[in-house]
Amino acid sequence: MKKNFLIVMCLMMALMASAQDLVVCSYNIRNANRGDAKNGNGWEKRSVYMCQQIQFEDPGVFGCQEVKKEQIDDMLRLMPEYAYVGVGREDGKEGGEYSPVFYKKDRYKLLDSGTFWLAEDPTKAELGWDAACKRVCSWGYFKDLKTKHTFYFFNTHMDHIGVTARREGAKLIVSKMRELMKKNDPVILTGDFNVDQRSEPFQVFINSGFLNDCYEVSKYRFATNGTFNDFNPLNCSNSRIDHIFVSKSFKVDRYAIRTDGYWDNVEMYEAKPSPNAPMDVKLKEGVRRNPSDHYPVVVKMRF
Repeated sequence: MKKNFLIVMCLMMALMASAQDLVVCSYNIRNANRGDAKNGNGWEKRSVYMCQQIQFEDPGVFGCQEVKKEQIDDMLRLMPEYAYVGVGREDGKEGGEYSPVFYKKDRYKLLDSGTFWLAEDPTKAELGWDAACKRVCSWGYFKDLKTKHTFYFFNTHMDHIGVTARREGAKLIVSKMRELMKKNDPVILTGDFNVDQRSEPFQVFINSGFLNDCYEVSKYRFATNGTFNDFNPLNCSNSRIDHIFVSKSFKVDRYAIRTDGYWDNVEMYEAKPSPNAPMDVKLKEGVRRNPSDHYPVVVKMRF
């Protein structure tokens, strides 16, 4: 009897621990454009593999960058378990790229949301400082329907040209996070920051006093490459320009930069046997492609 009781208690504790787990992701999915399609990296083809990849990682909440409205529609069609918050950066409606926050509808309740621009006046859709493009940060305030935990999730895409815009944008994001956070609620920040771990804007987040870099604090880490690949699977870097920061109340267990790809044009090649495998095993050549010009960052953590 005592043994059975202990087994039940262990199972209950395991279930409770599992309920506390949260998988989050940051993924610059690359905007849909004709130039990429001409080079074999069209959205229509790669979106299927990208969404399969996301569903395999199974994030409860995740942030994406460079997302146009038609891409959001495709993602929701391929992944109907998710909803999103966010607006287009050009007009605050559907114009231009989004930095949306996606979340599982059956697990999280959206309590509040908003978007601000990385600009001198964050309420207006305008260029900030020396930026080449309008830039936004979208956020959601969520309640976990299982654990009852509440948390904030911010997602952004900082400018690729403006040095001042990146530095001041980082300061603005930290300021807005402090302004919005209630009673020290846990907070998550994802994005393509267009700066790596050695930069001044990166240090703005690290020196905020309430954010940790998941790469640094994770118990287990698998990151054999940087996060930008330029659609070339052979490119290698140690620069991480896509980041996930979390408040210090989170315990980060696992961090990964997922370099998964897919094979294209395999029908053009003949299947051949290998001397190192049984004769009925045939191998084909093909073109190795990445679902995006960035690799996704995936983190598993606990409240």
